[in-house]
Amino acid sequence: MTIVQKQHQSVVFLASEEMEQAGGVAHGFSTRLGGISEGMWASLNLGVSRGDDPDHVRENYRRFLEAIGAQGSRVAMSNQVHENHVRVITKADVKEDPYEKVNYEADGLVTDLPGVTLVIFSADCLPILYYDPVRQVVAAAHAGWRGTAADIAGAVVRKMEEVYGCDPQNILAAIGPGIGPCCFETHEDVPNAMMSAFSTPVLKYLHIQENGKYSVDLKGINAMRLEKAGVPTENIGVCELCTSCHPDLFWSHRCVGTNRGSMAAAIGLK
Repeated sequence: MTIVQKQHQSVVFLASEEMEQAGGVAHGFSTRLGGISEGMWASLNLGVSRGDDPDHVRENYRRFLEAIGAQGSRVAMSNQVHENHVRVITKADVKEDPYEKVNYEADGLVTDLPGVTLVIFSADCLPILYYDPVRQVVAAAHAGWRGTAADIAGAVVRKMEEVYGCDPQNILAAIGPGIGPCCFETHEDVPNAMMSAFSTPVLKYLHIQENGKYSVDLKGINAMRLEKAGVPTENIGVCELCTSCHPDLFWSHRCVGTNRGSMAAAIGLK
């Protein structure tokens, strides 16, 4: 699968060509470009807990959802905790104001409700979007290193199988912009967690540096776990852009810490 950069009016975002061609779904990975926020949140901040002006954030959502082709403003959001819980989104979880409280914790969301856009947040962690065009099911996941070690990528596929009868062979999965191995340098705790979870197959994604720290390829590990869950290699797209390398285009926690906005990845059945 191929992930490309697109633009609608002033909003710059990324999307999977194959998901677009499959039809029936609106989706996209936001950048930091095209909103109305100011200062350290400039300009397309979609984080509702960053201290930004709520009216600016609401307008940013309107612009982003319009850009990706989402119908209306009905959304379901995640309260992310870096684990592998996947929530099945029902009508009770849907809201129209992004500032309405989320009363559950989940790093994965899945639904077959048309007209509802699933939203997850990132600023170096990996956003993953899923679409089964046969069963008409969509999902979204937030994969930081802890969620990666907990196999959130595979947990979403298994939930799609369990609840909706999806065949992993039909699922399209797009891994969006996130920190790359070029910038994700860690101590032993991260590679140890990956080895404990996945054993020797993960070794090719872990590389020791001259300074004794490790470079970790989270995108490669999550793609591997999607394949392990049954998603065909040709159905997996990976955005190669590193959020830490491109602070002009993306929010990056590693670059600027907490004084920043947040990106969102969103997907919904039309």
